[in-house]
Amino acid sequence: MDTKFTDLGLNEGLIDGIKKLGFEQPSPIQAQTIPVALEGNDIIGLSQTGSGKTAAFGLPLLQSLNLQDKAVQAIVICPTRELAMQVCDEIQRLASCLKGFYAVSVYGGAPIDRQIKALKKGVQLVVGTPGRLLDHIKRRTLKLGGVQLCVLDEADRMLDMGFREEMESILDNLPSERQTMFYSATMNKKVNGLIKAFSNNPQTIEVEKKSLTVDSIEQTYYEVRSRSKIEVLSRLLDMETEPKGIVFCNTKQMVEEASEVLSLRGYLADKIHGDITQSNRERVMKRFREGKVEILVATDVAARGLDIEEVGIVFNYDLPYDPEDYVHRIGRTGRAGKSGKSITFIYGRDIHNLEAIERYTNQPIKRMKIPSQEEVEGKKADSVLNKVRDKLESKDFANYEHYFDRLLDVGHTASDISSVLFDLLGNQENREMQTITEDSEPYSAERKRFSSRDSSFKSRRNGRRRGRRFESKNSDDRDPIHVPHKHKRKRKSSKVRKDIGKPNRSKRSKAN
Repeated sequence: MDTKFTDLGLNEGLIDGIKKLGFEQPSPIQAQTIPVALEGNDIIGLSQTGSGKTAAFGLPLLQSLNLQDKAVQAIVICPTRELAMQVCDEIQRLASCLKGFYAVSVYGGAPIDRQIKALKKGVQLVVGTPGRLLDHIKRRTLKLGGVQLCVLDEADRMLDMGFREEMESILDNLPSERQTMFYSATMNKKVNGLIKAFSNNPQTIEVEKKSLTVDSIEQTYYEVRSRSKIEVLSRLLDMETEPKGIVFCNTKQMVEEASEVLSLRGYLADKIHGDITQSNRERVMKRFREGKVEILVATDVAARGLDIEEVGIVFNYDLPYDPEDYVHRIGRTGRAGKSGKSITFIYGRDIHNLEAIERYTNQPIKRMKIPSQEEVEGKKADSVLNKVRDKLESKDFANYEHYFDRLLDVGHTASDISSVLFDLLGNQENREMQTITEDSEPYSAERKRFSSRDSSFKSRRNGRRRGRRFESKNSDDRDPIHVPHKHKRKRKSSKVRKDIGKPNRSKRSKAN
């Protein structure tokens, strides 16, 4: 018999909020955790990203609050500011039918004055990162004397990031009589030591899965040289009908290079990595959710914690160093039962690391052939054809039969007229994409000037290097058009000589 949310002991307000969000059945971690948490027990929840653990601790947390009291009664500690914002937003959505509930997320990189103002107004829940939570505790703007429940979300991640001292300081400031929940993707010695020190007979709830990645994600890989990744990525994006996705890179420099080249090629791309300020991150994420940005190029900072929904495809532009990072990356797609795609670029010795990922996830990753330019153009033509067919079947279009008859009368054939119309339709889509790209970003004019200013230099540089293309003997592994990485132009030294007016030592030594 399938478990329902009404069977878990939740109150009517939370059930109404769950129905409002469209959830019907709890996930395994939710079904096992919520009844135990409602009894007041400490919990160790072991579950992977995307399994619904936010609702697993969020629903019992909400039911334990006294909404008549505006003192802080619960805190959730998260490793990143993105995850803190996501958890706070999701809990607020779950509490949409509860009156008098207030929550705030606190994290570094944002003005602390606003957070202090929100805390002074009174909130029952505070979600934050370890550093900023400890900062508020030291400032006495966050009082933990009334906290009855504490949640550590992704405890293993916080320990890996070096937050152990901050976490211990926060837990030491909490009342001894409290409920503590630890949620982690893995259990190691560090996590186990923290749990033993700050919990009371916790119950371990582990959701076993045959594979760490969901079956709804189609996982493939391409053997691509580094210099050809952009070209292959462009071809694969052109073959997607709705190319909303994330491109993961291992370094900030690669993110900068890939996002710039994609933008210059006409894609709606933007970037996010550790050096991007919080305000710019929020701007980029807002544009990505609104559809103004289709391709998000990011480091692993986006693999965990970002509130990203309906991502159709994930590219591992660089193969991640850790198999666990691979799981978190592709976990951005294929959520809530929807299908998704994962494409990984490898070359040379990367095949051994890919095999390690297959063993870790217990799922095969299929090798694919790089599509040719003809196949890409054929896919585009099929897209146009499908649009025309759908329009014909819907019967929702104006009648231009008289124009067609006039062209027939002057001697044109029906096939020639259709070919011209299809050609015009394809060109119109390309022009619309270019217009959207130029208008989509506030700094598009600067990019355009930059592109035109350096076009002559780039054409000369690319012309010199175009002769160094590589073609494998095997046609299946043939490298596509070579697209070189961006290199900074070396400038001649402009240092001023400091020995002007002084005798030349070399000549003086010869004279002596």
